[in-house]
Amino acid sequence: MTKIALVTGASSGIGKATAIKLAENGYDLIICGRREEKLEALKNQVSKTVQVITLIFDVRNRKEVDLQLNSLPSEWKNIEVVVNSAGNAHGLSSIDAGDLDDWDAMIDSNVKGLLYVSRMVIPTMMERRKGHIFNLSSVAGKQTYANGAVYCASKKAVEAISEGMRLDLTEHGIKITNIAPGAVETEFSEVRFKGDKERAKKVYEGFEPLQPEDIADVIAYALNAPERVTIGDVVLYAKSQSAPTTIYRK
Repeated sequence: MTKIALVTGASSGIGKATAIKLAENGYDLIICGRREEKLEALKNQVSKTVQVITLIFDVRNRKEVDLQLNSLPSEWKNIEVVVNSAGNAHGLSSIDAGDLDDWDAMIDSNVKGLLYVSRMVIPTMMERRKGHIFNLSSVAGKQTYANGAVYCASKKAVEAISEGMRLDLTEHGIKITNIAPGAVETEFSEVRFKGDKERAKKVYEGFEPLQPEDIADVIAYALNAPERVTIGDVVLYAKSQSAPTTIYRK
């Protein structure tokens, strides 16, 4: 029987690595993101073994989310797995100097975008009494750090949403897994620092950060656990990291 997984933020980083891992596990894929050329490259990479549909939209745009997910052929609407990977940090500054556009971008993508996508898929999961939703939080959702108040708040919201989803949906046969990674080497810091590659590079100097594939492995583990098991909440740190802003560098 065909298994279908939907992955947001699939054009790079954790989303891309997760899509590849899910394809290895036999899932047909709906890969979503804003960068069409990167999604097409990913599709070409994995379509030798599974079927793939690409959807181009920004999770922050509710109309786009509704339009694109409603456009799926009927045979693709029985989505079994959702990975809410889309989201980002924008800027790093004291609350009194925060950029309002950065705040909007983080809340709209990390919180509202996750909700928009989930809301479209959950009713069908409830009808089938089957599904597994993965929400990508962060260790910043566990512990707030200076100059990151709004980003941390957006990830604390993901933590609360994951808890709420579990309370609301467990009785309908739907599993919820919240994943909170520490320092992962992706485009994250480059986005946060507005394309400043040198500043972004320094974030990962002097230690070995997590890789996107590490997060994908955890998702695969949770999916392959016995049906009686729900992996509810996972925190991953790099070996050299002990807290969101505590990293032991060489």
